[in-house]
Amino acid sequence: MSVNIIHAAQNAGPDTGRLKVSVTSSLGLIPITDATVKISYKGMPDSAIETLNTDMSGQTEEISLPAPPLEYSLEPGSEQPYSEYNIEVNAPGYEPVMVSGTEILPDSLALQPIQMNPMEIEQREEEMIVIPDHTLYGEYPPKIPEDEIKPIDETGEIVLSRVVIPEYVVVHDGVPSDASASNYYVKYKDYIKNVASSEIYATWPESAIYANVLAIMSVTLNRVYTEWYRKQ
Repeated sequence: MSVNIIHAAQNAGPDTGRLKVSVTSSLGLIPITDATVKISYKGMPDSAIETLNTDMSGQTEEISLPAPPLEYSLEPGSEQPYSEYNIEVNAPGYEPVMVSGTEILPDSLALQPIQMNPMEIEQREEEMIVIPDHTLYGEYPPKIPEDEIKPIDETGEIVLSRVVIPEYVVVHDGVPSDASASNYYVKYKDYIKNVASSEIYATWPESAIYANVLAIMSVTLNRVYTEWYRKQ
């Protein structure tokens, strides 16, 4: 799973954002040192605009990249409020990875984590990870409305007696009525980060970001507590 985590940054120049890439092994999340990270504009993967190397912590230095004007992400409109880049990573002993669509907002720092699979005897093709359009900009089907009063049926499942913070949540990769869609176990913290980065712009006021993150956490814990996802 690719996660695009965006945090507010300090002292960034006008109409630029910053990017930092962290590279780890998919086995044990061990930092990968001296990986080559090539950054290019989306749609132009063969024209690298920056080439970086990871340090002992598996991280690159922060770099500045062009981004649209700040007001695009603060006022609703048709203009895309972020720029998009490709990130290609190569490291000895690991299969290459290409991430397409990393989003850069102005006056913000984008943190792009990348996991690489150890190379087997036969080298596989480059893994391609595509980050879709931000939900505030892209065109997506409307969310399915829910009843205000939800029936609680006897299911035989263990229902929690109180709200707890889980270590993992089950993510159903499809509409609730699609029983053929796969279920994935995702760390609770990673799930909150994933949802927040796709529904919030880092350029918003801090109070707005806090309010939205709390709303995301509340809805998620509601699903865990009521097991509502099992009843759809």
